[in-house]
Amino acid sequence: MDWLNYHHLFYFWTVVREGGVSKASKVLRLAQPTVSGQIKALETAFGEKLFQRQGRSLVLTDVGQVVFRYADEIFSLGRELQDTLKGRPVARPRRLVVGVSDSLEKRVTHRLLAPALELDEPVHLVVQEARPERLVAELAAHSLDLVLSDTPAPSPVRAYSHLLGECGVGLFARPALARKLGPGFPRSMDGVPLLTAADGAALQRSLAHWFDTRGIRPRVVGEFQDSALMESFGEAGVGVFPAPDAVESEVRAAFGVERVGSVDGVRERYWALTVERKLRHPAVLAITETARSELFARTATRAGS
Repeated sequence: MDWLNYHHLFYFWTVVREGGVSKASKVLRLAQPTVSGQIKALETAFGEKLFQRQGRSLVLTDVGQVVFRYADEIFSLGRELQDTLKGRPVARPRRLVVGVSDSLEKRVTHRLLAPALELDEPVHLVVQEARPERLVAELAAHSLDLVLSDTPAPSPVRAYSHLLGECGVGLFARPALARKLGPGFPRSMDGVPLLTAADGAALQRSLAHWFDTRGIRPRVVGEFQDSALMESFGEAGVGVFPAPDAVESEVRAAFGVERVGSVDGVRERYWALTVERKLRHPAVLAITETARSELFARTATRAGS
């Protein structure tokens, strides 16, 4: 039977938490070559590389991310055991690791995740943001409990796609520009600076098709993976930008913008991807139920009216 060397695992965990071998060596009071040697021994035991070098920095490999997640759980339990034996009150939160597609609007993401932290049972929420394809791969490897995405899981992947809801899309701009473009919308958008999601995002494709079928050619001046950054450029008056109807009031209040017009027929859909057909985690259930009954219920009614 193979036994895990927890000393090696602890050194690895410390290196990741401290941000490098040098800082970890000071915390552990060991020489850097000693710490590096212990990590190499752990890699040899696993038969996998845990770090890869990018320039002067060490970053975790995909396997390294999985190992760190388990190590974090193991040493958190160790601290809890010590607290319990010392008579300290322990209320260990239930862990939920969520991957969020980088194309999702940040306010929608917040509204989706908020119910997980409102349960009576404490939840330790860990959120990772990345491209959808990477998140789906980590979900399939059981590194994530849940993925929030604007597209369902691709068919070859063994994952289940649970539709959370959908809403319409509007175009927004600084008040002066919005008032100028509004009366002649959508024709008024011809040649107008447009900020949009990065190429490959569902919204970017839908918006491009919507303009193309109407023979309208806005001037794309920026493509963004980060929706918050796109909205900040819109706030600065660089161009018109899209945002979901579900968070229109928040977007208008946060950025001081007004609605130019509605992108009729374009719908933003939101999915919860899991490796389980039947949802069991209390926080995941809270996320899905609140999304369907509250966040998207109003916009679904508007679409059907």
